[in-house]
Amino acid sequence: MLLILLVVFIAQNTQRVQVSFLGWDGQPPLSVALLIAAVAGAALAVSIGTLRMWQVRRRVRRTGRS
Repeated sequence: MLLILLVVFIAQNTQRVQVSFLGWDGQPPLSVALLIAAVAGAALAVSIGTLRMWQVRRRVRRTGRS
């Protein structure tokens, strides 16, 4: 189901847009630009969440040993 929605999204958003980021300039289709931004955002959120969980676990272990 999700794959079907993704295909429909890509098919409906094919117009090109100007994108500039950290010195990179390009004109990808809108759907590609949005998908890359969403994947990058999700990866960043997972990374930050993982680091926070490690920090909490380390603190719990340290407190438990005292």
